[in-house]
Amino acid sequence: MQFSNLGSLEPHGFARTRFWTVDNDPPPFPTNSTNKAFIDLILKHSEEDVKIWPHRYEFRLRITLGPGGDLMLTSRVRNTNTDGKSFTFTFAYHTYFHVTDISEVRVEGLETLDYLDNLKNRERFTEQGDAIVFESEVDKVYLSTPTKIAILDHERKRTFELRKDGLPDAVVWNPWDKKAKTIPDLGDDDYKHMLCVEAACVENPITLKPGEEWRGRQELSAVPSSYCSGQLDPQTAFLCDKFGFA
Repeated sequence: MQFSNLGSLEPHGFARTRFWTVDNDPPPFPTNSTNKAFIDLILKHSEEDVKIWPHRYEFRLRITLGPGGDLMLTSRVRNTNTDGKSFTFTFAYHTYFHVTDISEVRVEGLETLDYLDNLKNRERFTEQGDAIVFESEVDKVYLSTPTKIAILDHERKRTFELRKDGLPDAVVWNPWDKKAKTIPDLGDDDYKHMLCVEAACVENPITLKPGEEWRGRQELSAVPSSYCSGQLDPQTAFLCDKFGFA
C-alpha cells in the first residue's frame, strides 16, 4: 500500500514499510461481514515518522476475505493533528496479480481514458486501444477510471475483477525484461507472470483538515473468463460463480 505526499518521502510512501498493530476495538465499518473473515489493522504516527512527515494521523485497514475467495481492502485515514494543520496525501493499493503469460493478458475498462506515462516524465496521453495489452514496459496512471476493471488471463481462462470506491485513478505496471533484472526481489523472468493493477488517488491528492476522515475501498475477485470481455457491468459480476485465487 502506498501512502505519501509525493514529496521528500521514500518512493511509494512509508505505510507499506511500517509495523501495523491489530485493532481489537475498531469503529463500525459500513461493510457486511456476514460469513466473512476479517481483521482490522491500525497504523499511527510515530516520533520517527514526524521527522520526515510532520503530521499526526490514524490509518485503519480492514482486510476481509469472503467465502468464495473475494478479498476486500477498506481503508480509513484520519487527520489527528492537534495544531490545526491540514495535510495532503496520495494513495494506492499495491496489488500484484499472478498471470500465466503477460503477453496473453489484456486489461479492460481503461480504454479511451487519459493517462500519465511515468516512462515519459508523466506526460499526459489518451489510451487508443480497445484494451490494454503488453509488449514492453508499462508504467501508467489512468485518470478518472470506472469503478470496475477486468484483468483477463486468456491461458488460464480466468478473469480478475477489481472493484473500487473512493479511488478515482488506476495504476498499471509491468517492468518487462530489462528493468526486471534491476529489481532485487524480482527474478529475471518473473515479469512474464505478474501484473500490477491498483486502485489509486494520484492526480488530485486528498486533503484532510483536523478531525476529517477519508475512506477508500478495493475488492478483488476471480471469475471465469467466459463471463468477461466487454461486459463490465458490476451487477453481472455478482451473479457469476466465484472462483478462489490460484
